[in-house]
Amino acid sequence: MTSVQGTAVDIRTGDGVADAYLAHPGDGAPRPGVLLYQDAFGLRPQLRAMADRLAGAGYAVLVPNLFHRHGRAPLMELPEFIDPAARPEIFETLYPFVLALTPELIIRDADAYLRWMRESPAVADGPVAVTGYCMGARLTLPTAGAYPDRIAAVAGFHGSRLVTDAPDSPHLAAEHITCEVYFGHADNDHGLPPEQIARFDEALTAAGVRHTCEVYTGAEHGYTQADTSAYDEAADERHWTALLDLLKRTF
Repeated sequence: MTSVQGTAVDIRTGDGVADAYLAHPGDGAPRPGVLLYQDAFGLRPQLRAMADRLAGAGYAVLVPNLFHRHGRAPLMELPEFIDPAARPEIFETLYPFVLALTPELIIRDADAYLRWMRESPAVADGPVAVTGYCMGARLTLPTAGAYPDRIAAVAGFHGSRLVTDAPDSPHLAAEHITCEVYFGHADNDHGLPPEQIARFDEALTAAGVRHTCEVYTGAEHGYTQADTSAYDEAADERHWTALLDLLKRTF
């Protein structure tokens, strides 16, 4: 691990300004870029800590506030630890923002995030990787499908609703994805039942996407998020191993 510098940054998008967090090694040298997509709880200390850990491994990591159309993060005061009792009130506030973030909007925003990374002195030239968590895992797919020449690798962890009957279902982006894909599914995930996992894998296979999809036995939806009751240390460390291995193969 190297020393890390973390900075709040603003990114101009087609719909205003997105606040974001940039973490990178403290030596100032440009490093391979990683675009990190949040879970539904948003940009907060937990995600900054995850970005810092990635930066300590040698990457320049951008974590945008995906809900920027509704205000700067945090959009509501969150407890330091999110337990089951706190979730109903939190989701009552935040879930409308999740529903409003359509694939069309994330594709439009991703163009701004990727352009910003291309122009940042902290980020090395070339395509970047994108990784996401919960809803963010779902959003990595339209991003990679829309910008195949700008995305070097995709990772997603405890994603939900990866396969739907909607015409913009995330799995349909597979035919446009050209990079390697890794997904670590939660075993106990109401948002991604076994039949969806199978259909997702089939879509990637049919599209000829080089991919690995694994089910983390015993892990619940949200297993990487240490500030929630869903956290699973063993599954989280497995996720870090898989993510860093993917990045080492990519860059």
